[in-house]
Amino acid sequence: MNYPKIGIRPTIDGRWGGVRESLEEQTMNMAKAAAKLIEENVFYADGTPAQCVIGCTTIGSGAEAAKVSEQFSKENVVATLAVTPCWCYGSETMDLDPNTIKAVWGYNGTERPGAVYLAAVMAAFAQRGLPAFSIYGHDVQDKDDTSVPADVAEKIIRFAKAALAVGQMKNKAYVNLGGVAMGIAGSYCDAAFMQKYLGIRAEWVDMTEILRRIKLEIYDHDEYDKAIKWVKENCKEGFDKNAGKQFPEIIKKSKVVPADKDWEFITKFTIVVKDLLQGNPKLAEMGWNEESLGRNGIVGGFQGQRMWTDWLPNADFTEAIMASSFDWNGKKRPFAFATENDTLNGIAMLFTTLLTGKAPCFHDVRTYWSPEAVERVTGKKLAGKAANGIIHLINSGATALDCTGAAKDEKGNGTVKQWWNMTDDDIKACLGATDWCRADYEYFRGGGFSSHFKTLAEMPVTMVRVNIVEGVGPTLQIAEGYTCVLPDDVHEKLDKRTDPTWPTTWFAPRLTGEGVFKDVYSVMANWGANHGVTVHGHIGADLITMASMLRIPVSVHNVDKDKIYRPHSWSGFGAGSDETSTDYRACEYYGPLYK
Repeated sequence: MNYPKIGIRPTIDGRWGGVRESLEEQTMNMAKAAAKLIEENVFYADGTPAQCVIGCTTIGSGAEAAKVSEQFSKENVVATLAVTPCWCYGSETMDLDPNTIKAVWGYNGTERPGAVYLAAVMAAFAQRGLPAFSIYGHDVQDKDDTSVPADVAEKIIRFAKAALAVGQMKNKAYVNLGGVAMGIAGSYCDAAFMQKYLGIRAEWVDMTEILRRIKLEIYDHDEYDKAIKWVKENCKEGFDKNAGKQFPEIIKKSKVVPADKDWEFITKFTIVVKDLLQGNPKLAEMGWNEESLGRNGIVGGFQGQRMWTDWLPNADFTEAIMASSFDWNGKKRPFAFATENDTLNGIAMLFTTLLTGKAPCFHDVRTYWSPEAVERVTGKKLAGKAANGIIHLINSGATALDCTGAAKDEKGNGTVKQWWNMTDDDIKACLGATDWCRADYEYFRGGGFSSHFKTLAEMPVTMVRVNIVEGVGPTLQIAEGYTCVLPDDVHEKLDKRTDPTWPTTWFAPRLTGEGVFKDVYSVMANWGANHGVTVHGHIGADLITMASMLRIPVSVHNVDKDKIYRPHSWSGFGAGSDETSTDYRACEYYGPLYK
């Protein structure tokens, strides 16, 4: 696979006759140190360590810059990191490729003016309309110091994570299975947004294609046998909300797949969806060449409601398994797959899993519970992280099973892991913490099963949402916070006030005392849509950096100001206290990454 790569540009003072010669080793060592740092700390979505390409020569002139640029053009370099310990000729040595994301690390030392070059080249980038990230260590280093200071390392890693996430999206596809669900705004796929901001092709496949493949048995039969055996052994059935109910004829006659055949149907459904998105060479062996190709999907969504779910089993199992870090084949890469084909939430899922390698969890942002309301309903006070109130995150069972928090870290605490670090015990624990409730026929006439669990661990998470606002374009919302574990009796009383067959996560955003984050109510009241995504860890800073690369302004966040890392030229759009306005102005001026 030709992975997107980071190109390291060792940049040097071009003066021969002693100056350049004295700097060659130090400059190249900086490049090697930066590459090593990235390759040891950043990973592609499939778990492979990130790849860097070091320039074939130090760059002291325009001719050498062109030589390295030609080298990088053959290596799928999507971002460049220039490194230098000294003064260099800025406009002669800078990366002028408009298609690469750029950063420069200027060595903070007194012997040679690396900081002066950094400032000069940043000015050159700003003048030429090429955003670039500035990296400059806080403390002065000695000239023979080969270490990478912690603050420099943090910026290099953040830059590389975000840039490679951007690179992995390019030339992939968002696959819409169906159209718009129930008038949900996010279900309207904006192909121009996908293309211009993300480099992603929007594709559409009618939901009837799934039925065709099931009917004609266009799927790997061996995999189906393996999958259905796994389902029957590991997916225990839970509460049946329909038991004892007398339904009207309109509902009874709508279920065309017999209840005892639901599992067989949805297992085939899941395999077919996976093949549609990603392809399957086994289908070509069966004579289905076109079907074997897939759609080059990196993200997708399923409409479901209501044209499908009014007569066929829902996609909750499919959506949950696609997004989870495992299936019947063991651990696997989570796939961003949106319930109700909420494309904008699907993109948020994609952002988070690309940055972390962890399963993204799709939620309804359902209810704000104030401490007073909880005490009134349950007779008990909220405590700990939940003390200021909580948001009930719940959806119809389409949430990744990793969200149970049943996997264990090295200290035995519940967590969500990078998928390649999942163990068999972790997978068993997530499955054991989940049961599958038969779908409520009043909502899903066609039946199916929904995952049912509660998040079992207090964990740091980041909630994310992409929105599109007329007159602005895409925007990003970020809320770092924690999952909360409520006492069982409190959880049950609150949970039963909505659908008790769906998975629940109690979320407490981290408050700042200001603006949207002055209290939990304000976070809920200012959320941009009915859905949101959570991912394990506080990754708001990484998301802000990535958004600036894509020219998507961040409308709401609670990330510490000293963690915010955007291109240096953003300060030219207003370096005052209102960093949000600055971000909006800069993103508007530069426009989307793929114009």
